[in-house]
Amino acid sequence: MDGDFRTEFVRAPAGARNHPALVLNADYRPLSYYPLSLWPWQDAVKAAFMDRVDIVAEYDQVVRSPSTEIRIPSVVVLKDYVRPQKRVAFTRFNLFLRDEFRCQYCGSKGDLTFDHVVPRAAGGVTSWENVVAACSPCNLRKGSKSLRRAGMRLYKAPRQPSSEELRNMGRRFPPNYLHESWLDFLYWDAELDA
Repeated sequence: MDGDFRTEFVRAPAGARNHPALVLNADYRPLSYYPLSLWPWQDAVKAAFMDRVDIVAEYDQVVRSPSTEIRIPSVVVLKDYVRPQKRVAFTRFNLFLRDEFRCQYCGSKGDLTFDHVVPRAAGGVTSWENVVAACSPCNLRKGSKSLRRAGMRLYKAPRQPSSEELRNMGRRFPPNYLHESWLDFLYWDAELDA
């Protein structure tokens, strides 16, 4: 899968670039798949010392203080369950994720913006049901015209996704870096091929 089209959407904390820790909820599922729930190793070590997480996998590297040596955690599990949000926030990122980072008119990936299916000039509202991801050429071509007048069609009708749908959609876009210790925890509940 080509990762170039999504690099601008991935925002990793600066400390997470070296030895990030995958953060799992108390049910051993990642808090989020896209962006993947990662902590900088420093936060994982701090949470372990504060007894907020259990360490279930480690890197080979160690960190030292004057009195302690600890292997850097690669996978941590929260001790307290964090209830996933039921309501999905209407954000540009979530909209692009819902539409699989593809223009809903031509299917291209990359330089995306968003478009009101029913133009605002015609009374269209900014909502899940009226906004889609669109590439710049398609957005300019459609302008403030209706789909019929512009001679365009949508790949799929826009609708509000559930939090579970968005979470599953995020699993289709693995991050650029996956440590081997994470794999069992990221896809353990995926359906097996027969």
